[in-house]
Amino acid sequence: MVTQDELAIEIAEGERPDRPIMRMLRAIRRRIERRPGLRRAYRVAVAVLGSLIATVGLLLVPLPGPGWLIVFLGLAILGTEFAWAKRVAAFAKRQLARFWAWWQARRAVRPVAGD
Repeated sequence: MVTQDELAIEIAEGERPDRPIMRMLRAIRRRIERRPGLRRAYRVAVAVLGSLIATVGLLLVPLPGPGWLIVFLGLAILGTEFAWAKRVAAFAKRQLARFWAWWQARRAVRPVAGD
């Protein structure tokens, strides 16, 4: 069993800024930022990909499966470039947490079938 402290250490290790992958991603991002045309194309690509993934997730919400997870993934992708997407994701997470708490309370009060 992994403790919370071990998990926190593992997460911190993965997010270290001196990791080769992080250095590579920062270098790519700097190159994109220096070229206005490339930056515009990158933002359009992020917008298209994030919107497509979020839309597919919304279509999957009524079905069994990871619909909301896919929506949040799309919003996370959009949030890398657009502040409004970060705000929408935060709002959606709060609303989903409220709904989940309501649902759990409702199920706790409802009598079990067969009693």
